[in-house]
Amino acid sequence: MERFVVNIEGMHCQGCVKNVTTLLRALPGVSGARVSLEEARAEIDYDPQAIQPARFREAIESAGFDVAG
Repeated sequence: MERFVVNIEGMHCQGCVKNVTTLLRALPGVSGARVSLEEARAEIDYDPQAIQPARFREAIESAGFDVAG
């Protein structure tokens, strides 16, 4: 397993956090995701044989949020 940290812009409430957490955890190859409103970021534990970090960006942006950096 590896960990990927991504900064997220546009989250304004705990509902946003829940939405991002749910969509990340649903991706195949993701074993865990912790999303912080205060830090505006997500920490994602994933299997690099099953999914690549570019997919995280796509999922977050498709939910209406921006990935910083």
